[in-house]
Amino acid sequence: MARADIHEVAKAAGVSISTVSRAFTRPDMVSEKTRRKVLEAANRLEFTISRSAGSLKTGQANRVALLMNDTITSWFNVQVFAGLNATLRDEGYDIAVYDHIDTAETRREFFDTMPVRHNVDAVFVASIAIDPNEVGQLKSMHVPLIGINTSASDSLDASIRIDDEEGMFTATQHLIGLGHRRIVYVCSAASVSLDASVDARGRGFIRACESAVAAGRDLDWQTITVPRGPEFIDSALAELLALDRFPDAICCQMDMLAIPLVTRLARYGHRVPQDYSIIGFDDMQNADWVNLTTMRQNPQDMGRDAAHKALALMRGETLDQPHEIIRPRLVLRGTDAPFPR
Repeated sequence: MARADIHEVAKAAGVSISTVSRAFTRPDMVSEKTRRKVLEAANRLEFTISRSAGSLKTGQANRVALLMNDTITSWFNVQVFAGLNATLRDEGYDIAVYDHIDTAETRREFFDTMPVRHNVDAVFVASIAIDPNEVGQLKSMHVPLIGINTSASDSLDASIRIDDEEGMFTATQHLIGLGHRRIVYVCSAASVSLDASVDARGRGFIRACESAVAAGRDLDWQTITVPRGPEFIDSALAELLALDRFPDAICCQMDMLAIPLVTRLARYGHRVPQDYSIIGFDDMQNADWVNLTTMRQNPQDMGRDAAHKALALMRGETLDQPHEIIRPRLVLRGTDAPFPR
């Protein structure tokens, strides 16, 4: 089916051509009812509006979209953006960032309007899952869809992700191998509307503990789940201090949780690694400052690799390995030690 032009959209919506144009470029000048009517007609007819005369001539927008569930300033997202930009900038592409696609309302607004409001040459989805209906809406744009650390990646044209579950399985096995018996996994609650990649890490912890118990290890393990939000570190600290017996090992869902816990637990007399071991996940910038043992991933490299996949797909090439899974690596520093001491 060939894409419609602006005249066909205007006819289908029962408005003028200028109204269609304003619905995309100056939505503040169009009523919500009229704008919705135009968007629905445009979506049905697979119409997109180019941003410049140059894009009309070349058929390219020279712009890609990056979707993320968190803010662009988070450690993972800023590293992914840096990797994408380092590769795409030299090829003449701008990156349009859409962050906080993390609630039912923002997802509905984005996926209902993005295919018809924005003309892009590729879409990157970072660390969020998209359901089949949302994939279908994006595919109506007829551009490559590339996942970066997102689940259900097989429905996309290409993807690259770390094995979060296997990474935390390795981290937990490491602590068990050091002789720890009372092990706690601390994490933020999973979102009800999203399947974030970090949520898979809990499954790795549980699998490692269950495997150890099945093999005859005397293990006392549990998970502590705290609400996501600005106070999740304080909540995690309070939960740990409220335990009847303080653990001799702590697995953290992410470095962003492990790093402040090391400092704050010390104020309450729990020293690392003398009293307990702690391991993080990510190997973010500050991890080496506190000498944190952790699992390393490199989102900047993932961004570069994803960009190269997108460029190849935009050139019409077939990828030898469209979907890649990378195993994170254990980085041994100073927050773990054999137990008992």
